Amino acid sequence: MSESLTPKQVAEHNTVDNGLYIIIDNSVYGLKDFVDEHPGGAKILKRVGGKDASKQFWKYHNESVLKKYGPKLKVGEVKEEAKL
Repeated sequence: MSESLTPKQVAEHNTVDNGLYIIIDNSVYGLKDFVDEHPGGAKILKRVGGKDASKQFWKYHNESVLKKYGPKLKVGEVKEEAKL
């Protein structure tokens, strides 16, 4: 089931122990179980944990990577934080 998460909630998942969430094009992915499989190494994923990594992702990957891994790693979508 897909969750709606604020950018602040994603930022709380910035380490492997916290689930290592990243944002790619407003979708949120949990990389905790993928970090050691990443062909580019774990270090780069840990560096972008809890952040919007769209720019970095698209610089090194194409859409086929997202189609291959996205369904099993996606945890939700980013929702806008309420404006007070």
